[in-house]
Amino acid sequence: MLHDLVEQYGPALVFANVLAASLGLPVPAMPSLVLFGAMAAMHPGSVGTQLLPVLILSIFATLIGDSAWYLAGRVYGGNTLKTICRLSLSRDTCVKKTERFFGRWGVRVLAVAKFVPGLSIVSIPMAGAMGTRYRTFLTYDSIGAALWSGTGLIVGALFARQIDMLFVIAGRLGRTAALVAVALLLAYAAYRWIRRRQLISKLAAARIEVDELANLFAAGKMPVLFDIRSNEKRKLDPFVIPGSKFADERQLDEIVATYPHDEKLVIYCSCPNEISAAWMAKQLNEAGFSDVLPLRGGMEAWRDSGKPVEALRDMPPPEAAIDDIEPKAV
Repeated sequence: MLHDLVEQYGPALVFANVLAASLGLPVPAMPSLVLFGAMAAMHPGSVGTQLLPVLILSIFATLIGDSAWYLAGRVYGGNTLKTICRLSLSRDTCVKKTERFFGRWGVRVLAVAKFVPGLSIVSIPMAGAMGTRYRTFLTYDSIGAALWSGTGLIVGALFARQIDMLFVIAGRLGRTAALVAVALLLAYAAYRWIRRRQLISKLAAARIEVDELANLFAAGKMPVLFDIRSNEKRKLDPFVIPGSKFADERQLDEIVATYPHDEKLVIYCSCPNEISAAWMAKQLNEAGFSDVLPLRGGMEAWRDSGKPVEALRDMPPPEAAIDDIEPKAV
């Protein structure tokens, strides 16, 4: 029965599954590719003839979904990345790492992005936000989609017997197997969400409010203000709170060696849910600083409250992607 379903509806189901995954829905697509590859290996005379069409359909579905995210990044810029920050179940520091990775390697990361958890969902809209030419984006994204889809089909073909055994066991268990699989997926998503909320609550207990910081400015008691956004985020949003110094949470030793430990430090980032500032404040407290606070709401909260910002000038495009940036009309 499974063979008949795969033979009749397999290509359409793979296309729909891959498209849904590329659009960002929480449905893993790799299992459907692996299953189809296994069925093709076990039934070369029927399902096997559909292997190449399924590969093409999977690539096409990936490009449709990825193009939608590219367009969102192109039209809405950094706001698309803020949306991802809000929706992602991963730690927000992972989003920042992805931004830096893209800034180093440029659009070429799309050739391998599908294989790295979290890299694809950030790098694709970032390619649009950074002004990457669509044909350049499409070239590297097509390579990545082909490698990713082909890998799933090949893995399924290589482990066809083992996969068949799993389905035999699942068939004996009946609906119980499906319920267990769904329950495990839901439990995993819930675990990631709970861990995220716990981490945010733990690190975000102590904050300085926007109005408090503005009052310090007005009273001439300006603290040392650290902007720890990634360089890529600053290129998308080239504004800072006046008096800010650029800092990197990966280089805490420089801050520890440069500033007196009784100096008041305020740290801000960008993503509404980002915990990088809170994490850095915690590390500096442990290093001996007595008065370190993250700014609640970060750059967005400061700007949304009508407080002044300064424009950054001479911000170059990402070094690794200079040749891929579409020139602006003069």
